Amino acid sequence: MSVIFRLLCVYYGVHHSQPPVGALRWQAPLPIEANNNFSSMGVINATQIGPTCIQGIPYWSNSTPGNPTGQEDCLRSDVYIPIKPISTALPIMVQVHGGGYTEGSSMSEPGDAIMAAANGSLVYVSTQYRLGAFGYLSSVEVRQNGSPNVGALDQRAGIQWTQRNARAIGGDPAKITIVGGSAGGGSMMDQLILYGGDKNPPFRAVIAQRTWWQPRHNDTVLESQYRRLLKETNCDNLACLRSLDQSTLANAAQRTYTDGYLAGDIGFGDYYYGPSVDGEIIRALPQEEFKTGHFAKVPLIVDRDGYEGVLFSNNSETTFAEEQADFQQLFPAAKPSFFQRLWQLYPASDYNSTFFQRQTVFGDFIIDCPTYYMATAVADAGLPVYKLIFDAGTELHGATTPYLWSATVPGDNVGVQGANITLGNIMKDWWLSFTVNLDPNVQAWSNASKPYWPTYMGGNMTFSAMDVNYTAASVDLDYLSRSMNVFQDYPMSVMSTSWGMQ
Repeated sequence: MSVIFRLLCVYYGVHHSQPPVGALRWQAPLPIEANNNFSSMGVINATQIGPTCIQGIPYWSNSTPGNPTGQEDCLRSDVYIPIKPISTALPIMVQVHGGGYTEGSSMSEPGDAIMAAANGSLVYVSTQYRLGAFGYLSSVEVRQNGSPNVGALDQRAGIQWTQRNARAIGGDPAKITIVGGSAGGGSMMDQLILYGGDKNPPFRAVIAQRTWWQPRHNDTVLESQYRRLLKETNCDNLACLRSLDQSTLANAAQRTYTDGYLAGDIGFGDYYYGPSVDGEIIRALPQEEFKTGHFAKVPLIVDRDGYEGVLFSNNSETTFAEEQADFQQLFPAAKPSFFQRLWQLYPASDYNSTFFQRQTVFGDFIIDCPTYYMATAVADAGLPVYKLIFDAGTELHGATTPYLWSATVPGDNVGVQGANITLGNIMKDWWLSFTVNLDPNVQAWSNASKPYWPTYMGGNMTFSAMDVNYTAASVDLDYLSRSMNVFQDYPMSVMSTSWGMQ
């Protein structure tokens, strides 16, 4: 346990599931309580930050891959408990980190600042899950002799562990809100549609930030991933992969990111590994599940940043031909009619560079439109939805992060946001009020004057969203991107690399 500024007790690296090693690789996670075999795991030093899951770096990123970091024994959570709670059964916020499903950890969005702002009103848990090839490998053999989408199952296991142990950490098991940004936001979507949508999920509300909805790869790409991993390890089956030591498998997995990108399996901005449709855990493409009502029915906050595509676009692209080739690689199932419609809606004359045209299209397709699908589906189901457009800070993907999640807490209980402390207080007040009251407007913890945030109102074209900029936060109509027209005409080809060729 670590004590922070006499405000919080933090327990780092607490197991929520058994280590997924050896025969447990690519198997659904086992609860840490299974078999009651705790003695073999030794004593956990909960004052020190625990190990991350094994990280993977996509070839197109600006990072230079070295030896992969992290451990397989990573299915752990960090637990933040107030020293002076206002009750013995507090609402709980469970964070699922982002990072493209290949990077990140429980420390990606530390809870110090929001817990300090909550002033004894909240328990915060940040949980980890298997990443990259360790978390999202899928093939016929994996499905026959293991489980696909184990990363999503790990997330659910972390949430369920929190619910089972809520009383022990001062929380209320009936008042859990799950939150995540980027791939964490995409994970919120997956938790909503898991198993076709649970009627009684282990959470009562969801906060999905900048929902990352990269294309769901088809069986051809999934088999290619698996075959590349076999080739890189000189294995010929899943049993062989399970017999490898951690370092050998991690280094081989890292090489598959390069192999897959150079072979044209993915486009720029796609992290290669991620959730896929398997027919059971994730039963269909997300937009189909939301369209048909196959999702958990709970209140929702959803947001997006102003320029979502900048960090995932290639600034070396300068010609239309390069951009066309790029998008054909990102959406290989789409036929010429799709791209003809795309360029009509996003004409080059509207942009001052190829790069900015590309970032706009990418941001609209991968994040903006998914927020629309989620918000309208949940609102049409009769549940409260609150949508926010964040045009402050950097305005890039992740711009809200320093306003909400920080490991720095001054003694006055005000988290450090770096750009605008008042806006940070407003944001945290909204998130806290939603977690505690299922409504961002009910309660405030700071002295900041927060604007009233109306519900989204699905089912028509007058959608209300909170628009936050550098100087103010005000209600406006949600900007519906031009790509919504393409989405409606070509839904399957856009969001998957094979489903429903157009």
